[in-house]
Amino acid sequence: MPDYQEPILIEDGTSTLPPLFFKLKHWQWWFLVVLNVLFIVAGQAAAVILGRFYYDQGGNSKWMATLVQTAAFPIVLIPYFFLHSSKGPLSASPSPPLKTIFLLYFVLGVVIAGDNMLYSIGLLYLAASTYSLICATQLAFNAVFSFFINNQKFTALIMNSVVVLSLSASLLAVNDESDAPSGVSRSKYILGFLATVGASALYSLLLSLIQLSFQKVLKKETFSVVLEMQIFTSLVATCVCMVGLFASGEWKTLHGEMDGFGKGRVAYVMTLVWTAVAWQICGIGVVGLIFVVSSLFSNVISTLSLAITPIAAVIVFHDKMNGVKIIALLLALWGFASYIYQNYLDDLKAKKTEKEVNEASSNSNC
Repeated sequence: MPDYQEPILIEDGTSTLPPLFFKLKHWQWWFLVVLNVLFIVAGQAAAVILGRFYYDQGGNSKWMATLVQTAAFPIVLIPYFFLHSSKGPLSASPSPPLKTIFLLYFVLGVVIAGDNMLYSIGLLYLAASTYSLICATQLAFNAVFSFFINNQKFTALIMNSVVVLSLSASLLAVNDESDAPSGVSRSKYILGFLATVGASALYSLLLSLIQLSFQKVLKKETFSVVLEMQIFTSLVATCVCMVGLFASGEWKTLHGEMDGFGKGRVAYVMTLVWTAVAWQICGIGVVGLIFVVSSLFSNVISTLSLAITPIAAVIVFHDKMNGVKIIALLLALWGFASYIYQNYLDDLKAKKTEKEVNEASSNSNC
């Protein structure tokens, strides 16, 4: 079977549509794209705001902040069992050995746990401005990994999208007046900086590896497979975090952390619960976009959400919406529109090519 994540090259070699596009109706493909975009933007914005709220109100456990990023994976079982039982896979390719699948999910789960820990350390020791600026570098890392691992092709519009979204995130970062959280030493600041750089690089590598896994290992074109990967990798990552939480001794401080939480014990529990739910929604969107489009597009949308998050902060925390934030938002929307327009052009070219092939086939039969 063809590698459905590898871009299709038509005419001038600029198309980025996966072969899955041809297996779905036009509106079905775009519905999946829009749905997963909403999952990423809403999920990541909510998760980041709640994560910042957790630290601001007295939370200090890095392992707990890491654990909640994957702990709510059981909620994905609901759509998984529904989709798994309602429709079989579109591909007749045999499933890989269970040993191979187990090893794949285990390795990806451990990598996810490590990446989440690096992000937790970065958010703890860095100001939001510095953290956002460094996170924007994930697009540059992803461009490299996608080129070497996934054979990703770049057009002028896609490159424009990457550059503009990076500028948008950078504007939001330098707009923040704070440079480092109070009480953070120079050594911890450096640790946070290096952790966030490493997390951005590792996240981009993870996206490309997930895309490659769909191509070369799983070889099934159903959304139930996407959810299956989300469930089992999250299960592994959650187990790793639980081991870390108890091995580090941080579990002993959780009771006192709950009692000292600024908004009370109930707010402490609800903050962790809804942070976990938000991260799962975001995770489904990330893997879903890798499935229907590419890892690069998934990363572009993740970066777009860095610009959307301040809007949510204005609503929730009544932050000031100044001119720099408005410009950053407009840049983010511009970059997002550039990538969507590229997919629209690819759609037209793909339809034209398919029509020409069908006409040629009909003429030859005659």
